[in-house]
Amino acid sequence: MEERNQERKYGAIAFLPLLIFLVLYIGSGMFFTFLGAEGAFKKFPRHVALLIGIVVALLMNREMKLDKKIEIFSENAGNAGVILIGLIYLLAGGFQGAAKAMGGVESVVNMGLTFIPSSVLVPGIFLISCFISTAIGTSMGTIAAMAPIALGVAEAAGLNVPLTASAVIGGAYFGDNLSMISDTTISAAQGVGSEMKDKFKMNFFIALPAAIVACILYGVLGGVAPIEGEHTFYITRVIPYIVVLISALLGFNVSGVLFLGIAMTGVIGLVEGKITFLEWVGAIGEGMADMFSITIVAILISGLIGLIKYYGGVDWLVESITKKMKERKDAEYGIGLLSGILSAALVNNTIAIIISAPIAKEIGEKYTIAPKRLASLIDIFACAFLALTPYDGGMLIITGLVDVSPISVLKYSFYIFALIIATCITIQFGLMRTEEEKIAIEKGKK
Repeated sequence: MEERNQERKYGAIAFLPLLIFLVLYIGSGMFFTFLGAEGAFKKFPRHVALLIGIVVALLMNREMKLDKKIEIFSENAGNAGVILIGLIYLLAGGFQGAAKAMGGVESVVNMGLTFIPSSVLVPGIFLISCFISTAIGTSMGTIAAMAPIALGVAEAAGLNVPLTASAVIGGAYFGDNLSMISDTTISAAQGVGSEMKDKFKMNFFIALPAAIVACILYGVLGGVAPIEGEHTFYITRVIPYIVVLISALLGFNVSGVLFLGIAMTGVIGLVEGKITFLEWVGAIGEGMADMFSITIVAILISGLIGLIKYYGGVDWLVESITKKMKERKDAEYGIGLLSGILSAALVNNTIAIIISAPIAKEIGEKYTIAPKRLASLIDIFACAFLALTPYDGGMLIITGLVDVSPISVLKYSFYIFALIIATCITIQFGLMRTEEEKIAIEKGKK
């Protein structure tokens, strides 16, 4: 106990290793961006920058044995929750890879394009992007699939290209924030101990009004232009996405649901002759490989946060934040801003969520904020803040396809602005509280 108390005296300095990671990763990324280098944020790999931060954490407090520090790091890096996150990441990646290989993404896109009325082109593009991103669980994948088609139509028909681009981005982040197979949803829910279906429902009732507002504004400001050409789709190839979404919402184990989805892509792909067995297996492997980096980052960050917590950093941060908080809504704003600022700074909403989740959980316990509410807040703000950065990967894809400036696109980000406003309204007026939260609040008043 004496040793533990000694280690908990660091306060703000405990965050030095995390700060070093952020400076190395963000600093190098900005430097190479300034030089005009391609893949600027990949020049200094984030897991290497993180490893340097971990070394600094292990060097802190020379009086403590290195074996003890490594033990603390390993216990936190390898706890059941973190390993489960890693498993779900890999399964989600495998499902995405297999579904894409058997033509699932192409069919989802073409099915949406087939049914868009020319009178509501831009709102239709927004809604298709919402559907695709919810189905495949990635904003980048949605933008990569939709942007060339949507922007090509907008340019050919003389529509407002920045407006159309913002519709694609808004829809892409709608699903990134909601999808059961999105790494942000997985990280947020598992990080604070929430069921993913509960987090989905909480998020959905905040995102739905924002999406309706965005649709109306895109409808008023968008033009009329038919989508020409043939867009062939196969409904069978969309079925795995629908099964995964519905099964997860019904409360089935997410890992089991993803196993089922992967198996379905194989059966459908083989029966239709779209892929061979080895191609299917290879696609699963490639999809999983795409998740290796973020899985390793999640494990390393969890271990580092464990050391920071042991050194007293998390307690200091929670105390510092809550000292200025007079009521629960201050805590909710603080949690959201922490996640959002980290997301914009790191240019990665998933890592921001992984870092902020344990801190949000500590604050949530102090103010009796339900896990599903915490998961919803950190996910919404992380996605929204990132979507409003001109250097986000999706924005770079858009500006690479057409000659528009990020600012001209961002001013039409109706969904993102509406999402932030809707979330702030729920915070400000205490909406969507659980019975347990209401009872705790009443007890606190007495």
